[in-house]
Amino acid sequence: MNQALDGDDMARMIAIVMAIILVGTALVGRRWTLGGALGMALAWVAIFGVVLALFSFRRELGFVGDRVRSELTGAPQQQVVGRTMRITVSADGHYWVDGSVNSTPARFLIDSGASVTAISEDVAAKAGLAIDRSRVVRMRTANGPAEAAQANVPGLTVGPIVANDIAVVVSPTFGDVNILGMNFLSALKSWRVEHGEMVLEPQ
Repeated sequence: MNQALDGDDMARMIAIVMAIILVGTALVGRRWTLGGALGMALAWVAIFGVVLALFSFRRELGFVGDRVRSELTGAPQQQVVGRTMRITVSADGHYWVDGSVNSTPARFLIDSGASVTAISEDVAAKAGLAIDRSRVVRMRTANGPAEAAQANVPGLTVGPIVANDIAVVVSPTFGDVNILGMNFLSALKSWRVEHGEMVLEPQ
């Protein structure tokens, strides 16, 4: 059964036809020996092959370019497609993303092993969070046991995703690290890791 060509197939067919026309024009427009004509034809085939390869892998090459820029600038690589957010794994093996806490810029480590979202003291102060120092929770961190105060963030934004009135913990133990935990991830429509990217889909 015949199937309609999709956009990529149509583009490839057009590229092939154009390449054939270019080669044919070059051969007809000049007087060539058999060896010269064969050499020119092979050169055009090679050029066409490179162009086709670049076209076919344009998405992957774009990701590579974005990853290189991310590593050079030190900024996390994140891409929004529609309302879906895609975050490339960093050189340290973690997923980092830029966001904001009450419009205060913050960089987050996405950690599915953390049950609750954690905010550094510095970001909490700049964002004007009302921290309840009387509500202390004991936590286990990578640096050992820690105590943290509780607070609520009216608006935590990551790309197109906005979490309203989300519970967080605040502690100087976190240093300058902010963590997006499971109470943020579980509020999404879905989250997953595929091909070295974390994909976040809001409700």
